[in-house]
Amino acid sequence: MSLSVKHLLGIKELQTQDIETIFQTADNFKQVLQRPIKKVPALRDTTVANIFFENSTRTRTSFELAEKRLGADTVNFAASSSSVSKGETLIDTVNNILSMKVDMVVMRHSASGAPWFLAQHIDASIINAGDGTNEHPTQGLLDAFSIREKLGSLKGKKVAIIGDIMHSRVAMSNIYCLQKLGAEVVVSGPPTLIPKHIDAMGVQVEYNVKKALQNCDAANVLRIQLERQHKPLFSTLREYALYYGINKSMLDALDKEILIMHPGPINRGVEINSDVADGKHSIILDQVENGVAIRMAVVYLLSGKRELPE
Repeated sequence: MSLSVKHLLGIKELQTQDIETIFQTADNFKQVLQRPIKKVPALRDTTVANIFFENSTRTRTSFELAEKRLGADTVNFAASSSSVSKGETLIDTVNNILSMKVDMVVMRHSASGAPWFLAQHIDASIINAGDGTNEHPTQGLLDAFSIREKLGSLKGKKVAIIGDIMHSRVAMSNIYCLQKLGAEVVVSGPPTLIPKHIDAMGVQVEYNVKKALQNCDAANVLRIQLERQHKPLFSTLREYALYYGINKSMLDALDKEILIMHPGPINRGVEINSDVADGKHSIILDQVENGVAIRMAVVYLLSGKRELPE
């Protein structure tokens, strides 16, 4: 059980077999999470540093829980309360942490490409927990894993990614992961939030959300990332919700049932209504649960361990 890469910097760098190995390992760890004692001492001699230069709740908590379930020691670092605020560079910050004998670094950064830059300068394994608008690989993995869990396979399935594609690292990782596993991807949303030439990635573009829903097996709904938009790209949130928000009546009008997903945080009443987020189509909480198993698998596999613990 091993990966072809030393770091998890992005889905783009993974081979299809790497993804399958991660999924198989996550299947085993998900069984561990169903036990009364939800821990295995697989990484009790490993120290992991969680270095977050951007705010995070779900991803950071999920990584911390995954590491603790594996028995690893964790060091949590927040840029807002560190020497970064005094002008310390990224490399100096990480090298100072590594001097404390840290084996692995989980990093989120606002700059696209920061994990790649870091991987060229340090020896520890790097896990990208989101870099700018580039990629969020563990989110892409857990989303695909959640679809596979419900539908049995990704091959030949059609997945719609709806919302702010332009600013979404989740969208990019989902596209790479789903395509490697044989799924067809359609992106949908306002024209101003769909990157130009995205069809060159082999995805279909559909500006009519109702058509996108009708033709998919699963829909991953993304939030509007106002914090990354430097100019208005649509008139109002109310107008966005009216034309692109997912509501129960839209799903009831379909001639089939589809899966509804969301990576969080949810802006209820904007990109998705509560009756959809909490409804029968939703697997949002399954995504959260699967996130711990996927991150356990990634941390374990990058640690270099060769046998799964019982």
